[in-house]
Order: sequence, then structure tokens, then C-alpha cells
Amino acid sequence: MTAKTLMIQGTASSVGKSLLVAALGRYFRQRGLRVAPFKSQNMSNNAFVTAEGLEIGRAQAMQAEACGIEPTADMNPVLLKVESDRRLQVVALGKAVVSMEGSAYYDYSHQFRPVITGALNRLKAQYDLVLLEGAGSPAEINLQERDLANMFAAREADASVLLLGDIDRGGVFASLLGTLDLLPSSDRARVKGLVINKFRGNLEILKSGLSFLEQRSGLPVLGVLPYLFDLNLAEEDSVVLEEKRFSPSPAPLRVAVLKFPRISNFDEFQPLKKEKNIQLEWIDRPAQAGEADLVILPGTKATVADLEWLRGRGFEAMLRERSQKGLPILGVCGGYQMLGERIEDPEGVESEKKLVPGLGLLPVVTRFEKEKITAQVGSESLGHGFLQGPGSLRTYEIHMGRVERIRDVLSLLKVLSRNGQALSETEGAAQGSVAGTLQHGLFENFSIRQGLVDALGKRKGLSLCAQEQSNEEDYDRLADMIRGHLDTEFLDSLAGL
Repeated sequence: MTAKTLMIQGTASSVGKSLLVAALGRYFRQRGLRVAPFKSQNMSNNAFVTAEGLEIGRAQAMQAEACGIEPTADMNPVLLKVESDRRLQVVALGKAVVSMEGSAYYDYSHQFRPVITGALNRLKAQYDLVLLEGAGSPAEINLQERDLANMFAAREADASVLLLGDIDRGGVFASLLGTLDLLPSSDRARVKGLVINKFRGNLEILKSGLSFLEQRSGLPVLGVLPYLFDLNLAEEDSVVLEEKRFSPSPAPLRVAVLKFPRISNFDEFQPLKKEKNIQLEWIDRPAQAGEADLVILPGTKATVADLEWLRGRGFEAMLRERSQKGLPILGVCGGYQMLGERIEDPEGVESEKKLVPGLGLLPVVTRFEKEKITAQVGSESLGHGFLQGPGSLRTYEIHMGRVERIRDVLSLLKVLSRNGQALSETEGAAQGSVAGTLQHGLFENFSIRQGLVDALGKRKGLSLCAQEQSNEEDYDRLADMIRGHLDTEFLDSLAGL
């Protein structure tokens, strides 16, 4: 049996498409359907590694979790990762295939149409319902002929489309009507209803506008979704860091994360944000670090460029001073590479610079290679300082370079498996109060969060505990939002219920 299909498109980026797909995934799962998410082409540096060691957008992994299934590469067959203002890396079915100028991609992209169609058809054969997510807006008239992410996917899936607008940023009526007006008539006919997102206020004052919207568009408004606060699910676009710089309330511990221009996998710090004893802050100036209990250099898609940004902003002196004072510093993936003594790139994998001095806070050297490493990793902590925690750990790797320890130094982790293959090797480095690792997702492990909260708390004479965390309550909240604010009878009919 071939699955039913329903697609969520938006009037712009960051209007809430990813969360609405997750919400519908949980809702229809609760209605008894086998549901899978699908985003044909995704542009995001927030990535996830599947059990097979394949790379997809983090949002699709989150949506799969809401649907109660394991993420696969078919759920995001094309992933574009921005390396600079003009270059991007293309990942197809989970594997990096080419790095190119962004302007050249559009002439290259047509070859991915059969890749997308194949992935979509495999999902349709396995599930009752496939929920498609668009990208940006379907009304980008300069891109419609080369579109892979919006109406192309809708046509390939023969999907009904719901158009989503964000009222919080203003202009929602114009954006919805303008988007519809710019669609070709055959594509516009696929749009079956409108949804308004992120509303806060008195719904009564909106009703006249909703009536006008229905009359002008000839489409039903399925409902108005509220602005949900305190959701801690993976975000796709780092633009949210502009909106969520600080945790909502003070806490005894402060963790400051550098907001690199080309930051990747920033969502891995969401578990710290959810901890009641941690105030997580994103910083782009050294003074903002203040007396933070921990400063983190996160992953980045452009290590050398963001190292130059770090130096240009004056962070190097601040980090050296913290190290001399014995204040904790952690580097993750690209951040770890920056903390080393040098970065070698003889083949020009990441930049034109063959050799770049690192910050010299850890005795390691990074050498970039053309082969990209993506893996799910099983490991255990070796008990260093603020990154200790008993039991097995689940993390993941996404990187182009190899990091070598050049002098005797403590290791952070013992790696026990990579993509299901057993092994035994050490990873990471620690010297004094500075530590680094290539492993993403450490803080998704409760034992590591507990070790961190305990160690940082003891430095201040405090006895603190971490919290067990689960996304299940958030997914259920999203499903409740669907039931409480949308026309579920209409939705059920689109899903074939």
C-alpha cells in the first residue's frame, strides 16, 4: 500500500515548519498511523548521524523521534552544509559528495531529482503517511524552475499542501496571500488550507482578519497555533540563536558558548539549557563570558575561518587568561581543533591556508583530509575533571580532519564502537582545565551532565544535581496543540482517516 502524503510549506524560513511536522507526526502516531518525515533538500549545519553512519538534517531526526521511528538517510536525501558565504558541501543520501561554489549548485542540482524521488518512494512503501517539509518559501520566483525542496517534492509525492505563516514577526496576512499569488495555478491548487503560527494574545481581535483571509484566498484557515514557550527540541536554523541568547532565568552555574558565524550542531547544548542549575548563554564578545563557570568552543563548518573570527574578536586573550586561572574550557569538534597547536590542510580541503597556528592550549595537531567521517559512537568516560560520568555513552562524529596528540596528555574517552563495529581506542585530550573532543552529543548523556554539574558546583562550594531528560513530554505537548487549535477532522481527512 502506498502512503498518503501531506506537506507543510511556509511563507519564509523559521516560521515553524519543522515543529509543525513533528507535531503532526506525534498526533498521527497517536491516531494509530505509521508516520515518517521527509525533507527532500535541507540547508543546515545542524546534522545528525544515523545508525548506519549517514548524515541527515537534525530536524528530520527530531521529527522521526516524534513519530517513534529510527531516522534514516531517506528522510533527508539532500543536505546542503554552508562552508562560507559562497561555498557549500553537498551531502546525498548521507554521504558528502562534493564541495562547490553555491552559485554553481543550481546547475548541478538537477541530478538529485531521481535521488529525491527514490528516497520518497521507499518511504511511501513503508509507511501509512509521509509528512513532507518544505524549505524557505515556495514563492521564490527566481528558484522555482530549479526547485527541489517545495513544489517539486509536492508534485513527486502527489501531496496536499498546508501553507504556514508566522504572525509573531508581523505581516502574516500579506505573506500568506502574497505566497499564494506568486504560485503557478497548478501548484496553488495543491494548497488545501492555511495555518497561522506563533500567536500570543486575544484571538478575538484576529477573527476579522481570518475571515478576510478565507474570503480572499478561497481556502480554509485550519487554525491559529499558540507561541509555545520552553520547548527544547532540535532547531534547524541558527537564526534562533539571535532570538534565544539567554536562558529565561538565572541559575547557580553559567555556561557560555561561543556563537561562531559558521556554527554547526549547536542543538547539542540544548540539554544544558534544560538543566535548572545551568544558565546557558551564547556569546560573541569576550566580555560576555565574565566569570562563566565553563566556556565552550562548539563545532563549526569552517574551523579556520571561525578561528580567525575568534582572534579578531579578542577571544584568544580571554581563553589564555582562563586557562592560566584554571577555569574550565571545552572544545567540541572544530572547537577542539582550534585549541590545538596547529591546523594542517595540505590539500586545501577547508581553506587555501596550508598551515594555521592554533590557540596552543592542548598538545594536539589537526590534519584535514578529504574523507569525511560520520559515525555513531559508543564510549565511556575516562574520568577527567568536569567531563566524567560512569556507564556507556552515546555520541556521534561529523568531521573532515584527524586530530593527533603530539605529547603525553590525558584522554577524555575510551571509544568502544563506531557504527556498530567494536574497537578500543582513546579519544580527546585534557590538560589542566582545558579539554577537547571530536564527539558531539556528550551532554545528551545524563551521566556526563551529572558529572559536569557536580564538578562545576563543587568549584563554588555547591552540591548540585542534574536532571533526567526526555523529549516525550514536548512531543506530546505538540500533539495536544494540534488537537486544541487545528481542525483535526480536516487533517484526518487529508491523512485518509
